Amino acid sequence: MAELITVARPYAVAIFRLAKEANTLPMWSEVLSQLALVAGNELALDVVANPKFSVAQVKELLLGLLGGQLSDEVHNFIEALLENRRFTVLPAMAALFEEYKAADAGEVEASIESAFALTDTQVAELSATLSKQLHRKVTAQVSVNPELIGGVKVTVGDLVVDASVRGKLTALASSLKS
Repeated sequence: MAELITVARPYAVAIFRLAKEANTLPMWSEVLSQLALVAGNELALDVVANPKFSVAQVKELLLGLLGGQLSDEVHNFIEALLENRRFTVLPAMAALFEEYKAADAGEVEASIESAFALTDTQVAELSATLSKQLHRKVTAQVSVNPELIGGVKVTVGDLVVDASVRGKLTALASSLKS
């Protein structure tokens, strides 16, 4: 997975900068989302990898699937992806693009794991606290993980705050071993 993100990041950054300059973020978001769906299909991957089909043929197929009037930049992007054999990293590219778009808008997504179901008030309070600390609007994705025993584990990008009982027990066991 790390390799996919490493390959996808330069493309996502370039597309984001291009879209930001041209004020076409929503269009690129839609294009990348649709291409990522296609790239997640095994039949599509087989067609792209098949040497019987030229880059031009596969490009026309993908453009047909996207439909509508597409800019020259989209045409060039698809051609570059196919020529450089980067079609399989499209889902990672799309995810990174959405992260950059949200960061530019001052938003961030937080994954909150809780040992028990949280009330709407608790989620709102936790989101407000995170927003204050991160200086961004936080959108919370909440899930229940009984293995945490108690407490919560919050993940925002690379930042992980483990305030769960399981996390504290793991830290205690680690400190006792060393």
